[in-house]
Amino acid sequence: MLSDMEMQVSYSPLPPPPPHTPSPFQPTPPQSSSQSAHIGFSLLNLYMCLLFSMNPSANRYLVSRPIYSNQEFEQDNERNVQESATWWERLGRSCGCTDKTALRLLKRIFPVVDWISRYPIREWLLSDVISGVSTGLVCSLQGLAYALLVSVAPIYGLYSAFFPILTYFLLGTSKHISVGPFPVTCLMVGSMVLTLAPDDNFLLPLNDTNMNRTTVDVEAREAQRILVASSMTVLIGLFQVVMGLLQVGFLVRYLSDPLVGGFTTAAALHVLVSQMKTILSVQTGNHNGVFSIAYILTDVFRNIRQTNVADLVAGLLTIVIVMAVKEVNTKFQHKIPVSIPIEVIVTVIATGISYGVNLDSRYGASIVRSIPAGFTAPRPPDQSLFWQMLESSFSTAVVSYALAVSVAKVYAAKHDYIIDGNQELIAFGISNIFSGCFSSFVASTALSRTAVQESTGGKSQVAGMISALVVMIVILALGHLLEPLQKSVLAAIVIANLKGMFKQVLDVPVLWRQNRADCVSPWQTGAGPSITQLIPLIWIATCLASVVLGLDVGLLTGLVFEMGTIVIRTQFPTCSTLGSVPGTDIYRNKKDYKSVVEVAGVTIFKCNAPIYFANIDYFKEQLRTAVGFDAVRVFKKRNKALYKIQKLIKKGQLKPTENGVISVSTLGQDNQGFEGEHVTAPPHGEVEEAFRVDWTSELPVPVTVPKVHIHSLVLDFSAVSFLDVVAVKALRMVIKEFIRIKVNVFIAGCDDEMVRNLDSLAFFDEVVTRDLLFLSIHDAVLFIRLRRLSHGLQNPILEKASSMSGILMVLGVRQGARFWVCPHPNTVHCPMRAANVDPTFQNYKEVNYFTKAEDLTETYDTQNRVSLPLQYFNSFLSLSSLLVFFYS
Repeated sequence: MLSDMEMQVSYSPLPPPPPHTPSPFQPTPPQSSSQSAHIGFSLLNLYMCLLFSMNPSANRYLVSRPIYSNQEFEQDNERNVQESATWWERLGRSCGCTDKTALRLLKRIFPVVDWISRYPIREWLLSDVISGVSTGLVCSLQGLAYALLVSVAPIYGLYSAFFPILTYFLLGTSKHISVGPFPVTCLMVGSMVLTLAPDDNFLLPLNDTNMNRTTVDVEAREAQRILVASSMTVLIGLFQVVMGLLQVGFLVRYLSDPLVGGFTTAAALHVLVSQMKTILSVQTGNHNGVFSIAYILTDVFRNIRQTNVADLVAGLLTIVIVMAVKEVNTKFQHKIPVSIPIEVIVTVIATGISYGVNLDSRYGASIVRSIPAGFTAPRPPDQSLFWQMLESSFSTAVVSYALAVSVAKVYAAKHDYIIDGNQELIAFGISNIFSGCFSSFVASTALSRTAVQESTGGKSQVAGMISALVVMIVILALGHLLEPLQKSVLAAIVIANLKGMFKQVLDVPVLWRQNRADCVSPWQTGAGPSITQLIPLIWIATCLASVVLGLDVGLLTGLVFEMGTIVIRTQFPTCSTLGSVPGTDIYRNKKDYKSVVEVAGVTIFKCNAPIYFANIDYFKEQLRTAVGFDAVRVFKKRNKALYKIQKLIKKGQLKPTENGVISVSTLGQDNQGFEGEHVTAPPHGEVEEAFRVDWTSELPVPVTVPKVHIHSLVLDFSAVSFLDVVAVKALRMVIKEFIRIKVNVFIAGCDDEMVRNLDSLAFFDEVVTRDLLFLSIHDAVLFIRLRRLSHGLQNPILEKASSMSGILMVLGVRQGARFWVCPHPNTVHCPMRAANVDPTFQNYKEVNYFTKAEDLTETYDTQNRVSLPLQYFNSFLSLSSLLVFFYS
């Protein structure tokens, strides 16, 4: 037989050992002087040898080790004491400067220093030149087109395609992304430009005596709009630099793929609607924010009769041709050495047609008109505008960084190198600050432009510098050649490049079919859905909010909704009651497997989430459901019954016996009357006779006491990653509530970090000690069985009583509101026989399970318990209030 503190586990196949050879599977006997333990191990070895001899192919193996509590495991295995360095010591080490440290810091700030010295000129230079030329042409045209989204002159789009590349070359960590304008961020900047510089602010009266007519001061409007756009770009860069210095690049991880997908799809719709007026060449108002799409469409259809046919035909032909050729490039990308630069070809042809046919004067087509050669002088931003664009700038900074890093990570994974998220924040921030001072708007990256740079052979940011050189040539020498180009062609190029964003809609039906049932069924079972089950809802909610409320508020709404899914997942975690697989140390959810059986007298409760202030009430509610009773109510009902029994004993109507059986006289009182009767506690210091009560049988008094069918509770914390101070306080009270009604509580599966967390939060005290921590569920269950077995053998009366589920030996002695427990060494719950009562109380000690503050908290928690549906409603109300607050 095994020692009292040994456990046997059955597992998997191994051949028997050769004869006269020590078996590698024989357990090492524990260091104990107990001869019975050595005999047990000898018998175990003999059993193992017989097992392998009878069935060499048995798919099993045996493990024997002590039953470990956390404290015993730490003692036996000599746990290392972790010495944490002080803040001053860490600061001293980080501030130490050597040659290697300085060089490493220089390479970290300027990554170009690291890779430029190892640049293989012969292998990479030609590929980078070809890629740079191709990308530069695309950058030039996209810069001209995206300037329309910002509502500024096209020349500023060329500036935005040039200046950010210069600083990113020095500071960026991605080798393949093409830095420059992106439709989504351009539209976000454009909405702020239209808000702060609408046409109504630049109206001038005409010298017309017949009627009061006005015109727009175009030069003043353009100057103010580029000032707003460049100032917002500088502010965006400041936000990004600060975030990079604070090392908060990880925050972008909260922008999940479904959220970004829904947001960019909605942004693509905004871009499409905003470019419809340019394709049709009709006048619309300056709308942005809530229902802006509806207002723009209303203006477009109201003025649809003013459509310019030349612009419409040119735009539609450009969209069809560009999308068709891009589809060919995608389909035959492995056969075509270089993708067809269709935007360049279409632009050149459209410019030639417009110049040759003179579309401007003959058909009234809207053309670019003026692209001045050269660069403008740098100028500082208008700081007085910062407060008016603070919120939009921050959201644009986060979105532009998230989009750029997501594209950079795709190519970094493909080409096996690492992206530094915080350094990318600094690189884009400084790029935006630098370019904003040169009349540019916000820089990010575009997947289509980056795909051109990578697919044409780009190996490093040298290709980016070559593309910047091409853009500079366009600015200095070739820009004026594009002046006859129709704006509808540029708008069509923008729309054609939105195809990839609109294709994200096709992901929603797939996600919905995969998760539709899961999105509904968890709520019916009372458990919150997982994050993956809510992916379609995150996508749809973010997209709809961004379409209806505008991009800024829509992004915030999607983020709040996403955070709400996390709150729901943790606030209403999945909890389960575990059972054991017979003959193993495996414990699984009883509802999932037919072969899993419940451990007699033991409830094993598992919580699959961190426990903190938001879900501790739900945790307690689920625990009460799992055990089948409320420990506080049980304790109060037992107190009431005990006091009534003592009162009847004092009147002589009841008489305790030595074996604990209480002789009952006929009472005749009505149960409802006794339940409603208010019983006053006896005066302090009054001592009654000791007795035992079998709570599973019918009581001699008409008090309904909830049945307690367990003697032990095991909390499986293997999936609990942390507890906060509120949860620790509440958990300690829960454990004391169970201990008070003689239900032992054990915690299994806590890792060392969790134990240190419990220590730091002062979880342990005189009642809740470290002895209740066990390495695994099986350790705790075997400990419970062995302890009850040992106590039962030592005390036959207790053994008989303990075999009955729910019987509790109590000392019916009460002084005021206090109970007295006998520290008898041979009993589990300190039961007393009536014949052994010591009326002087010299052999008893008072057990104060709760402090006065804990008693008050316990009473408040019991009186203010909230039902589960109301918890869901309160969570929804809190999230709604938070959204309304941010929106206001």
